[in-house]
Amino acid sequence: MHVYADHGATTPVDARVVSAMLPYFSERFGNASSIHAWGQEAREAVDRAREHVARAIGATPSEIVFTSGATESDNFAALGSAFANESRGRHLVTTTVEHHAVLEACGFLESRGYEVTFVPVDREGRVDPDDVRAAIRNDTILISVMHANNEIGTVEPIETIGRLARERGVLMHTDAAQTVGIMPVHVDELSVDLLSISAHKRYGPKGVGALYVRKGARISRIQHGGSHERNRRAGTENVPAAVGFGEAIRIALESMEEEAARLRVLRDRLAQGLARIDGARLNGSLTDRLPGNVNVSFEGADSESLLMALDFRGVAASSGSACTSGSLEPSHVLSAIGLPPDIAKGTVRFSLGRTTSAADVDYLLHVVPEIVSQLRRKPPLTTPNIR
Repeated sequence: MHVYADHGATTPVDARVVSAMLPYFSERFGNASSIHAWGQEAREAVDRAREHVARAIGATPSEIVFTSGATESDNFAALGSAFANESRGRHLVTTTVEHHAVLEACGFLESRGYEVTFVPVDREGRVDPDDVRAAIRNDTILISVMHANNEIGTVEPIETIGRLARERGVLMHTDAAQTVGIMPVHVDELSVDLLSISAHKRYGPKGVGALYVRKGARISRIQHGGSHERNRRAGTENVPAAVGFGEAIRIALESMEEEAARLRVLRDRLAQGLARIDGARLNGSLTDRLPGNVNVSFEGADSESLLMALDFRGVAASSGSACTSGSLEPSHVLSAIGLPPDIAKGTVRFSLGRTTSAADVDYLLHVVPEIVSQLRRKPPLTTPNIR
């Protein structure tokens, strides 16, 4: 049996999305910036896609900037805000559990003389809005807090944090790559000025995403060249990818509530079953959590061996650890929630999606206890090789 339980990493492209994209690789191949009929046909397709993405988050089409993915969107938000507002200040606020696309961008800014405050989280990975409030200074120009954590699934109180930012006149960014199309996301309700989205997390193509930029928000372009995307991002529009992105988001919204409810049932069943394994610990919030996320640490096991054994049994999952300097180190998220290294090293994330069935969960509950038991009887590997 084969079970794909890594939807948090990427998803298969929906057949309807592929069908929508195909004509724009061949007969509808025009450059969307050209004024002739071929170009205008492509422009209309990109505009329709922009409308679909905007509708998904309660924005207007003119506030959507297509990018190459959420990593570029996160970089655009952090760097673009810093460069455009440095006359007002050079201080940013983020958290210790952000995606590396935010953390690395903040690190780059620190190397250029900006200051960054990294707000901690509690043991469930939740940010306390009061800690964000305390971190805001008169020279703070941006707050960036992810909507939901990609590793442990905790959904953050963005509405409250967004209101704090609005009260202090600070730009607010959230990485919503894990939430748009999975749960309701409305930029006005969240009080955000910038929001990152990715297509391939929602059964769309890889290599395309978007940054929502609230009208009037000060942000500098970080990619220079032509005047594409209302002069906010240079580069010929990736028309097939944009079309696929729009179609994927449109499809996701059609069944979002029903799919989320279905996934919650499967998620809870899987989490409860895995919790019965001796030494198992569920990471993340028990209440405010992504519908398909189950992140579990198994004491006495190591994640690389777990993933290899799961793969051998036909299961695709991911690890909460990363390979650093030839040794298995806990992820920054697991460290931030206070998980001891010896526990964190045995962490696996199961992320469920449209392809997940009740039979898949049954299979996981059958093979995971067996694998954990077997690994606990074997010495750990000494030469990890995971990504």
